[in-house]
Amino acid sequence: MMKSAPLALITAALALSACGGTPDARVAVPRADAGQSQRIAYSSVALREVSLPTYAASEDIYISGADGVISPGAGLLWADEPARAITLELTRYLAQITGARVASEPWPFLERAQAEVELRIEEMLAHADGTFRLSGQYFVAPENGRDRANFFSLAAPIGGTFSAQDIAAARGAVMRQLAGEIAAKGLR
Repeated sequence: MMKSAPLALITAALALSACGGTPDARVAVPRADAGQSQRIAYSSVALREVSLPTYAASEDIYISGADGVISPGAGLLWADEPARAITLELTRYLAQITGARVASEPWPFLERAQAEVELRIEEMLAHADGTFRLSGQYFVAPENGRDRANFFSLAAPIGGTFSAQDIAAARGAVMRQLAGEIAAKGLR
C-alpha cells in the first residue's frame, strides 16, 4: 500500500514550517528492549564506529520518494550524529541480546575484546512505500577463530502517520533486527 499521501502531507507541512523560520525539529530514536537473547562464543565484543553512506551520515532525515529520489525531510534532523548514535544503539542491543561485555571503540577496558565487529551500511532510508530499509555488510574478527562476513537486508514498517517519530521508531526496529542477526550469525 502506497503511503505517498502521508509522505506528501508531512513534507508539505514541514516545508511550510521551514518557511516560517521555526527551528529544525530534532528526532531521537526511542529506546526499546531488544526482546531476545542469544548465546555467543565471546565474552567481550568491540564494535567499531559504523560506516554510513553520505546521505545517512548527515543529521538530516532522508526519505526516498516513489520516484526513487532521495531528499531530506524539510526541518527534520536526527537528535545525534548518526554514526555515533547507531554505533551506541547497536552496542546497547548487542549487550542486551548476548549478555556479553560490549563496547564501542575506542575499547575502554585493559583486556582486549575477544571479537571485533565492523558494520558498513549501504542503505539506511525511509521509503515512500511505508518501510524503513537497512542494508549492508558486517564483519566479525575474533581474536581466536574464524573471521566472518555477512550481508544483510532488513526492513520495518513505518507505522502511524509517517511522522518523524514513526520513522525513528522504524529505524530502531531495524537496528534491533540487525543486532539479533549479528549475534545469531556472526558471533556464535
